[in-house]
Amino acid sequence: DPLRLLAWPGVIVEEKADYSPLHDKIVGLFDQALESFEQSRVREGSRLINVFSESGAELLKLVDQVRARLPMVRTAWLERLKARCEELKVDADPSRLEQEMAIMAQRSDVDEEMQRLSSHIEELLLTIERSDPIGRRLDFLMQELNREANTLSSKSQDAEMTRCAVDMKVLIEQMREQVQNIV
Repeated sequence: DPLRLLAWPGVIVEEKADYSPLHDKIVGLFDQALESFEQSRVREGSRLINVFSESGAELLKLVDQVRARLPMVRTAWLERLKARCEELKVDADPSRLEQEMAIMAQRSDVDEEMQRLSSHIEELLLTIERSDPIGRRLDFLMQELNREANTLSSKSQDAEMTRCAVDMKVLIEQMREQVQNIV
C-alpha cells in the first residue's frame, strides 16, 4: 500500500517552518495595540477629570446660590405669614408668630445639607486627583450628593431653591453616568 510506505519515518522529509519572524511581528503588533489602548485610557481619564472638575465647580456655585437665597426665603415666608394674618383679619400674637417661624425654620433648614454637599464636592475634587482606582469611591459620592440634593429639593420653600436643587440633580446624574464608565 503506497500510503503505508509514505507513513514510514524518514520517507518524506518535511522542512520545519521558521515562525520566529511571524512571532516577532505578532508580539510587536500586540505591544502597539496595548500602548494605543493605554494612551486612549489616559486621554479618556483626562477628559473625565475635566468633566468632574467642571461639574463640581458648577455644583459649588449652586450651593452658594442656595446659601445666599436662604435669608431672603426665611424673611419672605415670615412676611407671607403676616400678610395672611392681616388678610384673615386675625390679630396674631407676636410670640405665636415667632413659634411658627421657628417651626418653619426647622422644617426648611437646609444648612446641614449645604454643608454635606460642600463636603462631598470637596471630596469629589480630591478623589479625581488620586492615582489609585477611584470608580467605587466616585459611585458612593454620587449617591451621597444625590441624597443631599433630593433632601434640599423636598425641603425647599422657594422656586429658585427648587430650581437649584433640580440643576444639582441633573449635574449629579450626568456625573453618575460617567462614573458608570469607570466602575
